[in-house]
Amino acid sequence: MRNTTLLRPRERPQRTKAEIARWRAQRTEWFATLEPTLLSQRLFDHIPGVYFFAKDAEGHLMFASHGLLNRYQMKDDAEIIGRTDFDLNPGSMAQAYVDDDKHLLNGQAKLIERIELWWDRQGMPDWFLVTKLPILALNGRPKGVMGLLRRPDASERQLPVFQTVAQAVEIMRRDYSKPLLIEEIATACGQSVRQLQRRFQTAFAVTPQEFLLKTRVLSAARLLENSTASVSEIARSCGFIDQSAFTQHFRKRTGMTPTAYRQSQMHHAGKSTPTIP
Repeated sequence: MRNTTLLRPRERPQRTKAEIARWRAQRTEWFATLEPTLLSQRLFDHIPGVYFFAKDAEGHLMFASHGLLNRYQMKDDAEIIGRTDFDLNPGSMAQAYVDDDKHLLNGQAKLIERIELWWDRQGMPDWFLVTKLPILALNGRPKGVMGLLRRPDASERQLPVFQTVAQAVEIMRRDYSKPLLIEEIATACGQSVRQLQRRFQTAFAVTPQEFLLKTRVLSAARLLENSTASVSEIARSCGFIDQSAFTQHFRKRTGMTPTAYRQSQMHHAGKSTPTIP
């Protein structure tokens, strides 16, 4: 070999606090001269499988990567700028995102990282890793929230937190339209109900019962949007005992009855609907 010298970072002389402060001030001046749309968020348009967003303190979307626009079936920035989570997602999902934002904006959390389920293009849950941070103003106060979502790779899917609930999630994805019992799901996964509940709480901050109900409600919402089936037919096809139970659970998680939801979607027929949770 011509050169077997190990590559090491060069030694760097220590800098004074005053020098560091001077460079930070220079960085601030430099940022002030830049066109906002030319900042680093544009890099995320070129990273496959990574979705970036930034919202102001009131929850209005200011930036969204091309990948995120595609997930929402939007053509360009004009379709998403100024919208809120409630404009884009079912009510229960939107409320969970807004609650996250409040923790960051109020200083109750400096970072939020967790595993979440978004919904794929067929309306079925899919794993995502989510990271959210506050956006700070020059005075250090929160001025918004930014975040990244990405699919876990093969090695990450082998982590215990995935493996402990992955089998249960797959059963719910596949059989949510059937009369599933959490006890049966736990047994099929080789876990007690208590173990399954604890692991779901750790992974998703919801119980397996609530996860199953959300899966059913969101699947029903897609049928209400995209089919002419009656409310009672949709209730049966999504695993609810009867139309009354369906209406109760749907209203609790979306804020409206199935009929009202369908009517609202008809009024907004020109607006793209999301493909995720």
